[in-house]
Amino acid sequence: MEHINEVFAAQRKRSIQQRLSSAAERKGKLEKLKRIIQTNEELIFKALAEDLRKPVFEAALTEVYFVYGEIDFAIKNLSSWMKPKRVSPTLASALTRNRIYYEPKGVSLIISPWNYPFQLLISPLVSAIAAGNCAVLKPSELSPATSKVLSRLINENFDPAEIICLEGDVTISQALLKLPFDHIFYTGSTQVGKIVMEAAAKHLASVTLELGGKSPALITESANLERTAEKIVWGKFLNAGQTCIAPDYVLLPEHQVNQFVDLLQHYTQKLYQQGGKLNKSVYGKIINERHFNRLKNLTENAVAQGAKIGFGGDFESSDLTISPTVLTNVSLESGLMQEEIFGPILPVISYTNLEDAIALINERDKPLALYIFGNENIAEEIISRTSAGGTAVNEVLMHISNPNLPFGGIGPSGTGSCHGFYGFKAFSHERSVLFQSKIDMSSLVYPPFKTGLLKWLKKLF
Repeated sequence: MEHINEVFAAQRKRSIQQRLSSAAERKGKLEKLKRIIQTNEELIFKALAEDLRKPVFEAALTEVYFVYGEIDFAIKNLSSWMKPKRVSPTLASALTRNRIYYEPKGVSLIISPWNYPFQLLISPLVSAIAAGNCAVLKPSELSPATSKVLSRLINENFDPAEIICLEGDVTISQALLKLPFDHIFYTGSTQVGKIVMEAAAKHLASVTLELGGKSPALITESANLERTAEKIVWGKFLNAGQTCIAPDYVLLPEHQVNQFVDLLQHYTQKLYQQGGKLNKSVYGKIINERHFNRLKNLTENAVAQGAKIGFGGDFESSDLTISPTVLTNVSLESGLMQEEIFGPILPVISYTNLEDAIALINERDKPLALYIFGNENIAEEIISRTSAGGTAVNEVLMHISNPNLPFGGIGPSGTGSCHGFYGFKAFSHERSVLFQSKIDMSSLVYPPFKTGLLKWLKKLF
């Protein structure tokens, strides 16, 4: 705790100087961060394989190259983001100049999860640097190999008074949350998000919470079932289902269930099997034994309540592998439908009419993502009648790839947005500034109030 307090005090002092940092200086730090990552790519890939058995291509696509995209986008646009934004005066402030300045919030805490342990720590760091903040990074102890690499890369290359990475278990997080950070960026579960928000409230710190929830894939009558099945297989079983925006369950018309399950099995075999067996060179493992057992118990309990395994259902405890699994006839009261699955288990839920499907979505917590499959007219109707952090139509996951779109949840699935300008904005304070003109009419409303002034004011308004 003494070391943490010293680090925090040093960053708080440095943050005052950081307010004056130019776009060129911030870009320089981002370029340096990119060079460090490029130089250590193999080390990062090895760590991700050790923690999650991530294939190199998947790790490059979803972790490392994703971060390169964030860095490049920030460097390209940072000068524009930092410029004061001009806004129009009203009649009451006629002749004044009005601006919005984006100033750094100060000292930020970034707490990341284990499922995308590189991307979900470094991506918000890119935004923090772009906004001119100092940052304390806390990677997840559940992905120790990646956390070790991250700690080494950050602490060997950056001044700890500006950026530092602190490894450790939950006690480190608890100690950090006691400090009066200016902003806290947390990615993880809704349950822990509540703890983070409570801790932030004690210091009135602002927060960005990237949480999760049960993201539905709603398939309508007009959907192309083959394309839909292939996309859902990829989006669900990527990273062995350990993705916060993975389709959590499928809703589709009752008469299409058997056909769709067959298509899911076909594309699972095509994407993740070789010679009739699971191809573990392209398919990840569950992060640890606790989560493996949680997923196994959820599946077994669902089957005991009447669910049927369409295919899959193999649990290999020796290497923490769960085969891609699809279940039908799943009770809405089962654990699989009450909590975020966060694994390669996919319930397929049937509906008789679209109204029932929309009602089911609206009865539950607002999800981080909603996936809609069908023609755009139906999609527009569903969008207008539901609420979600983000939505993709005839696609899964891809909305996260565009830095021009805000990424974030709503309610239990999160608060605030990140990526691109929205990440820069999350770590910035929008400061309103008014410049009075030489022709100053404000004295007209100073006391003592002249006769007839109220009558004039009423007419003016």
